[in-house]
Amino acid sequence: MARWDMPEMIGWLIEREHGAGFVAGFQSGFAYLELDPLRIRPIANPEPECTDHRMNDAKADVHGRIWAGTMPVAADRPTGALYRLDAQGRVTCWDRGYIVTNGPAFSADGRFAYHNDSGRALVYRFELDADGGLCNRSVFLEFGPQDGKPDGMTVDAEGGLWIAMWGGARVSRFTPDGLCDRSIGLPASQITSCCFAGPALDRLFVTSASEGVRDEPLAGSLFEVDARVRGFPARRFSG
Repeated sequence: MARWDMPEMIGWLIEREHGAGFVAGFQSGFAYLELDPLRIRPIANPEPECTDHRMNDAKADVHGRIWAGTMPVAADRPTGALYRLDAQGRVTCWDRGYIVTNGPAFSADGRFAYHNDSGRALVYRFELDADGGLCNRSVFLEFGPQDGKPDGMTVDAEGGLWIAMWGGARVSRFTPDGLCDRSIGLPASQITSCCFAGPALDRLFVTSASEGVRDEPLAGSLFEVDARVRGFPARRFSG
């Protein structure tokens, strides 16, 4: 097993369509990351004035653009935002006012984007316009204290939205109408994200965290789940 120490907190990696390595979300912003040998090249810092912020979660859309959220490291105030990184290195802010940004996801029919404020236990839904921009934000789902908080997300080929529930010990699937039609319990409470993989894209891989958990032997584990549905491959950054 190889290990590379990073100079800052890192929230995510997305493969590149052209060029070596990844785009990474560091505390100080977007950067190209190559391994073996380690090489980091900054792209853009969307919030140079916010030294106590970090990037938290991201995903590439069908056009190969990266949507990524920022948040205060302490998760204590609504100063996070949602940004888009284009192939040309241009960064655009599309939404503000988040406590904890999480889980960008895009509907199977290309009509909607989903984004979470885990701090408020809300899932927002945006309409996607003809140019792939966001408009008409609305609250898609709202969770109570007994549910846990929505974290990372992914969409399956039938249009279901799978949400990792932090503090909820499960992943849950929601229909495009916002109805929960499936929930899979897991032996860890802090469930962080999920994605489809495997030769047939029919296995759901689910991550968890051990932060704040002392009595769960499997906290921080990666789980493989039979979701009984296929998903999409992870999209790459087009730059």
